[in-house]
Amino acid sequence: MRRAARALAVLAAALGCTAVRAAAIRTDDCLPGRRADTQREAACYSLTQGTLKRTLRVYVPAGHDGPLPLVLLLHGGGGNGGGMEWLTRHGFNRIADRDGILVAYPDGIDKGWNDGRSANRSGSDATVDDLGFLRALPQAIAALHPVDPARVYVSGISNGGMMAYRLACDAAPVFAAAAAVAANLSVELAPRCQPARAVPMLIMDGTDDPIMPWKGGTIRVLWMARGTVLSAEDSAARWLSLDHCGPFESLPQLSASPPDGTSAVPHAARCGGDGEVRLYEIRGGGHSWPQGEPYLGPLLIGHVSQALDANETIWAFFARHPLR
Repeated sequence: MRRAARALAVLAAALGCTAVRAAAIRTDDCLPGRRADTQREAACYSLTQGTLKRTLRVYVPAGHDGPLPLVLLLHGGGGNGGGMEWLTRHGFNRIADRDGILVAYPDGIDKGWNDGRSANRSGSDATVDDLGFLRALPQAIAALHPVDPARVYVSGISNGGMMAYRLACDAAPVFAAAAAVAANLSVELAPRCQPARAVPMLIMDGTDDPIMPWKGGTIRVLWMARGTVLSAEDSAARWLSLDHCGPFESLPQLSASPPDGTSAVPHAARCGGDGEVRLYEIRGGGHSWPQGEPYLGPLLIGHVSQALDANETIWAFFARHPLR
């Protein structure tokens, strides 16, 4: 309890909040996620950011001394942190126990993130300072368990993936690398994105995504427009430029040939300095986390590809990119 209070006091100071209420409570304040095959789930913490109540789950691996790497996993629009823990099949929790990392699953206000789209009405509008909240969160979590500030990472799906892009653009000194799943750069964020350093970026998109168009254009959720994005290839090309990289080279298709008919083709480039960009083209894949839970039917989100393990792929990418 005292460690939680200290952590949230640090967050309050960083955000300039006037009031913080905090307690290390299990699931009482967090929206419950669905259980999966795991020995432990992340613990819930609540706090206030100004007049807003904020909640998050933090998974601390047993038997690992700090300071440890930290991975923030951001849910999609309409989701929550517990749902993200379930969607990933608790895969990052198992990686945490194996490799010694901290995993945080924050909740967006009204189940969404202010990722910079003016048309984003999936939970957060321009008055919600998600950028400040998430930028300060690693320092707050460090009071719960020691965090290695050189190994703080962020990934997310859909609206959460677009928020990961925004953090890579606007909080580059904090996040060593980022990964966006089923998410492209918005046309509003792309021209103003000028990270303070080259941020390694992994992009993982399905070519048959019915919500986030592979070829770019309008995001549609149940036939409602949610803004416009670049194509997956143009999003990657923008990051190639930001990370001072050459053109993509297609690597061999991953050997897995699942019965769902999907396949995974990685694209990589040679980059200067600490930059790296990877694009995983999930051929036949939908609006989903590869090898994650099928949270809706295939008519709504397409196929959940079994061609690669998104959890392991993202962590392997993060692990080779400490902040220098």
